Amino acid sequence: MLKYLSRRAAYMAATLLAISLVVFVIINLPPGDFVTALTAKYNVMGQGLTEADIAGLRSRYGLDGNIFEQYWHWVTQVVQGDLGTSFEYERPVADIIGPRLGATIGVSLITLLVTWGLAFPIGVYSAVKQHSIGDYAVTTVGFLGLATPNFLIALVFIYFSVTWFGSVPSGLCSPEWCDASWNLGKLLDLFGHLWIPMVVIGTGGVAGLVRIIRNNLLDELRRPYVTAARARGVPEKQLLRRYPLRVALNPFVSTIGWVLPMLLVGDIVVGQILGLPTLGPILLGALRSQDMYLAGSIIMILSAVTVIGTLISDMLLGWLDPRIRLGFNR
Repeated sequence: MLKYLSRRAAYMAATLLAISLVVFVIINLPPGDFVTALTAKYNVMGQGLTEADIAGLRSRYGLDGNIFEQYWHWVTQVVQGDLGTSFEYERPVADIIGPRLGATIGVSLITLLVTWGLAFPIGVYSAVKQHSIGDYAVTTVGFLGLATPNFLIALVFIYFSVTWFGSVPSGLCSPEWCDASWNLGKLLDLFGHLWIPMVVIGTGGVAGLVRIIRNNLLDELRRPYVTAARARGVPEKQLLRRYPLRVALNPFVSTIGWVLPMLLVGDIVVGQILGLPTLGPILLGALRSQDMYLAGSIIMILSAVTVIGTLISDMLLGWLDPRIRLGFNR
């Protein structure tokens, strides 16, 4: 196991280094940089900048060197735990990410728990009651959920909210409660806003997991060991619980690798439409303005969490499924 973990740690370090290089290059691919956008903004405002002013800005933001020098400066800062300073906000990146992290994790975690809580029993029911009316209904709704983008569902919610209630759902609190201290009223107001992003973001996840669990469980129910267990007189509920359901849990465990970054950033497009105080809109704005330290730091955090989540998934899958555990020593 130690040999396996050491090998994976080396792979993780190499992967993150490669990701950092790709991320930095992609962020800098569009023509110009943050200073170019800032100069254009000043020109529109009628405040033209001289060459000396532009050179001073490039020196201030560390953009006066070539791309390799900029990358080395950034990556050495990240390794030392310093995420740098945002160009647009002129504040440390950590101070920008920190306040939004709690809201992002809260929304995503509650959505994830509800998604798992609904998908597992529905998927099991659909597999056990194959070709029943309930199975056909679940399958139809599942296909609709997979085919409908989350942002479209968010727009539908906004339309009905404006049509019926005359207001646009935005954020996670009402204006009168946002700056108030925590009490029962603020908690109830939070839950009144939380169900909308929860439904919007969780729809596709529930539909996808239901399909995965149903198909995996149907495959296991057709295995010879299930037929043999039934021939020995094992009760159906006990048989289902002890054997096929264990394999059906694999999709839940294997998704940790991409679930953890979702907890940190949430759904970017849905967050932008619903005005959620999550990291998604911040990342989108940083990419638009080529704020490379802010955008690069968020993407690198997500990449690191994804790599760590994949390792956790592999370890849990090995504990859950002996067939996978045998591959650790290869």
